[in-house]
Amino acid sequence: MPPKPPLNWGQLPPAFLLPSSTRSLLPLVQRNAPSLSHTCVRTIKSTNTPRPDRFAHKPGKPALNSTSTAALQRKANSTPLRTGLLALKRGMTAVYDPATGKRTACTVLQLDRNEVVAHKTRDKNGYWAVQIGAGQKEARNVTKPMLGHFAGAGVSPKRWVVEFKVRGKEGLGVNVGETVGAGWFTAGQWVDVRGISRGMGFEGGMKRHGFSGQPASHGQSLMHRGMGSAGGSQGSGSRVLPGKRMAGNMGNESVTVKNLKVLQVDEKNGIVVVNGCVPGPKGQIIKVSDALGKKWPEGPMSVSETVKVEAGVLEGEPEAAETATAAAA
Repeated sequence: MPPKPPLNWGQLPPAFLLPSSTRSLLPLVQRNAPSLSHTCVRTIKSTNTPRPDRFAHKPGKPALNSTSTAALQRKANSTPLRTGLLALKRGMTAVYDPATGKRTACTVLQLDRNEVVAHKTRDKNGYWAVQIGAGQKEARNVTKPMLGHFAGAGVSPKRWVVEFKVRGKEGLGVNVGETVGAGWFTAGQWVDVRGISRGMGFEGGMKRHGFSGQPASHGQSLMHRGMGSAGGSQGSGSRVLPGKRMAGNMGNESVTVKNLKVLQVDEKNGIVVVNGCVPGPKGQIIKVSDALGKKWPEGPMSVSETVKVEAGVLEGEPEAAETATAAAA
């Protein structure tokens, strides 16, 4: 339907429609009359009240700031104060409390030559972070850019290089080229560990997602471990909806285990014993950092503040330094 012409309210009709007696007064009226016009616009009336700002996540709260500085401030509470370290999973063992006889399952992690490779600053990189290198790699297997990167830091070529974000400049207390040992963690504190889980290959729906399968009897033929229907007919558009849980590759993905307690620290052997299990097989590289869901530990912020101890065991926890060391070996 074509739009209607605008309606001009308050204006005189054309001159040929006026009586002859009033045509002589038309210039005077047009000169003294105010200019009034109204344009009719056809639209759809909205029933939704517009928000104060498109960046406001809630109308009653102030709008979010979209700058990078504001983004770092919003992430301040979920960013650790200091850097984490890289460790190798050596295996699981158990320790016993001599007083109560309680058995505690634990995992032995061993630090392998953790050194600070670089610092990331807010002015240059947009965020604060510490780059940690671990392990050892032959120079002939390292690219020339990375060789120059390691040479500038004064460290040997590393097998693993990982960045750990920190909250601010105070997290850069470890200098470039310094070696950080197991004394960086203290017995009794809480840590979060991240690693790649064991790859299990192509698995069915029962093992991968915990499906119950089909009936084991009553005429069921060759479908005992089948997942069943994958999609409806007309109700879902005669298709399989995206995200449907089906058989496929299982494992070999990043897994984070939160709030593991440090039971023992052996600075001499570079061993950190944590309560519970961590992802990955033996020999898997693990990222160990301060737990985000617990109170920040009163640990060292620099290498000079690290306490040099042979084996630190939390009071009231099982004492089995020789057991953990033997398991790591």
